Amino acid sequence: MSLLGRIKPIAPPADDAAHRLRRTLGWPHLIALGVGAIVGTGILTLTGAGAALAGPGVILSFLIAGLVCAAAALAYAELATMIPQSGSAYTYSYVAIGERIAWIVGWSLILEYSVVCSTVAVGWSGYFTGFARGLGWEIPQALAAGPDAGGVINLPAVAIIALVAGLLLIGTRESATLNTVLVALKIAALAMFVWLTLPAFSRAHFSPLMPYGFFQTLGPDGTKRGVMAAASIIFFAFYGFDAVSTAAEEAKDPRRDLTIGIVGSMLACVVIYVFVAASAVGALPFQRFAGSAEPLALVLRSLGHDRAAVLFGAVAVVALPTVILAFLYGQTRIFFVMARDGLLPAALGRVSHRSGVPVAVTIGTALVVAVIAALLPLAEIAALANAGTLCAFVAVGVALLVLRRRDPDRPRGFRAPAAPLVGWVAILGCCYLFLSLPTGTQIRFFLWNAIGLALYFLAARRRAEQPR
Repeated sequence: MSLLGRIKPIAPPADDAAHRLRRTLGWPHLIALGVGAIVGTGILTLTGAGAALAGPGVILSFLIAGLVCAAAALAYAELATMIPQSGSAYTYSYVAIGERIAWIVGWSLILEYSVVCSTVAVGWSGYFTGFARGLGWEIPQALAAGPDAGGVINLPAVAIIALVAGLLLIGTRESATLNTVLVALKIAALAMFVWLTLPAFSRAHFSPLMPYGFFQTLGPDGTKRGVMAAASIIFFAFYGFDAVSTAAEEAKDPRRDLTIGIVGSMLACVVIYVFVAASAVGALPFQRFAGSAEPLALVLRSLGHDRAAVLFGAVAVVALPTVILAFLYGQTRIFFVMARDGLLPAALGRVSHRSGVPVAVTIGTALVVAVIAALLPLAEIAALANAGTLCAFVAVGVALLVLRRRDPDRPRGFRAPAAPLVGWVAILGCCYLFLSLPTGTQIRFFLWNAIGLALYFLAARRRAEQPR
């Protein structure tokens, strides 16, 4: 017992079939899970938002955000191969720091994954509605948007969440295999974008590289601008690899597969993002697509590739659900482990004998995410996902440093190089990015965790202390 609560021992997963997940995933599935989570609406939309804040320096913003995430990815890879349990940053915090911090991290991850799933579902709904309109099928506004957007309920968003949840209920391996196919489709679309923009590439579009400076400055409208300001927003486009670590109990060979899955998906996405951002800036002056909600399609249309832009939108409709699948999968596994630890109702910590899937928690999570996507205003709460992720990444950096000092000889399938540097880059980089978030987002994040701590002391702590 520490001042921060009980320390969870490092132990193999549960032995009884009712609480044990099945090992059905290889490293190709895990790389696809990570890339599927990372490559989504972020690269499709944030290239324009980042260019508005940093100009051509948005490429540096992608590299900086990627560097911070890479440090966190190395820490995740070591901890995932050292601690053979699902739960991601929640479990690592429980083992290294204590139950109370683990609860805060788990509560923050619930926020992150719920908001991301709902936000992507609403984004997919917009792509689908536009695509359907192009085919002559008009979805009524009342059924295509939530109350905050002038509608009644966002049925396409609910439908895609239900479809993904149903796929997860069929079985983990089956959903992972389909996810791999859809991820390949997304990568092919981005490769097409790079190929089509290369003939128009001009180095003149990169001068000046940082028109708004490197560190944050205030624009005429009071908006934070600069390379670092853009990095704090672009960070949203990188996270998702942490969903791979939630598959620790379903990987066939955790020590090998998790390392390849986490580090491989992160490195692949850094390369993809930098190439795509450089192609967009090189093909068109950044002012032309800065702030656009669909910057990549806009670049293609500006270059005369109208059909390619339509195809790009079609691929988004088909392949964006991989992001929902990865985050919904990850959230159900975090809920599952927290329930198995006693912090959430025990019924959520059981798996189906037939499919090996935690059915109750998958259905419950899908219902919550669907309600958020269908009815609630996401414009203001979407940024909370960033805050929740940054909290988890800081905790993982701390856990890496603590366990290297407290338990240096325990076997690790992967050892992060220069662990002190990796840990501190993850911690300090994420703290800086948190301070770069809008003040309102920071306040809402602390309010969310105040609610979480109240629930912990009122119910979760007592439930966890009961014998199971």
